[in-house]
Amino acid sequence: MAQYRGGLRKWFREGWVDISRKKKDGSHPACGRSSAKKGGKYPKCVPKAKAAKMTAAQKRSAVKRKQASGKPVSGKPSRVATFKRKTRRKKSAK
Repeated sequence: MAQYRGGLRKWFREGWVDISRKKKDGSHPACGRSSAKKGGKYPKCVPKAKAAKMTAAQKRSAVKRKQASGKPVSGKPSRVATFKRKTRRKKSAK
């Protein structure tokens, strides 16, 4: 069997977790949700390795941007970047 470097097989091996929720032991549950209730929120999912490297502030920021994306729960999930892009400040003309 040929060894695959990417694709869906790699995605499943990464072990995605939902950083918008926590278990009682402090770890994050597996990505996904059991039902799409009205008024519910989309999970913010990242690979387990990335979640372990993120600070609490980075996790809060990512979840806040995901849930503020404005998409209703019944529609297609929106993709929001995990880390906010840094913007350059324009030099002021003197």
